[in-house]
Amino acid sequence: MRLTPELLLEGYSIGIFPMAEHREDTDVFWVDPKRRGIIPLDGFRISRSLARKMRRTPFRISTDEDFAGVVDGCADRAETWINADIREQYLTLHRNNHAHSLEVWEDQELVGGVYGVVLGSAFFGESMFSRRTDASKIALAYLVDRLREGGFTLFDTQFSTAHLASLGGQEISRAAYHRMLRDAVRREADFTAPKIPSAQDVIQRNTQIS
Repeated sequence: MRLTPELLLEGYSIGIFPMAEHREDTDVFWVDPKRRGIIPLDGFRISRSLARKMRRTPFRISTDEDFAGVVDGCADRAETWINADIREQYLTLHRNNHAHSLEVWEDQELVGGVYGVVLGSAFFGESMFSRRTDASKIALAYLVDRLREGGFTLFDTQFSTAHLASLGGQEISRAAYHRMLRDAVRREADFTAPKIPSAQDVIQRNTQIS
């Protein structure tokens, strides 16, 4: 099945998302998990060790500065569900302001990041990568802060993992997710409006420091 940006957005609006078996596979299938992963935007947990790392590490944070680089970073692993068609369509969604990235830089090198799709006040996290210790955790901390400040109500992580659970991620039923999704797509939010905050601002605004 050939993807289009319109088909992708329609899929997200009803709670499904596309994957390929591997990078060379030309076929794409749709996924609708029975149990859905989310990160409550008021429930992200910053550990003391992560807070120290955020304060001390001279990473630079940006948004939409290198969307293609983030997608390619996420696909740069032995097994990936991101094939050429999926990559192409997400780049088109980005050009149409329906997909965004958050980047973590060390000097001029892209060392981590996360990207996803936006519909209404829902952010559908697609993938993240890390080339430095805790770079993906730091990316998520800044992303959650941005979503909250931008008026988002749903951060969909697709699946639940032990890594995400340690940061406050939860697993909910398909029915509960669809209820949250229906409400979120009717609301408005803005990924681009908030300024890049300092690490201290992100930490202070987060009420779940542990």
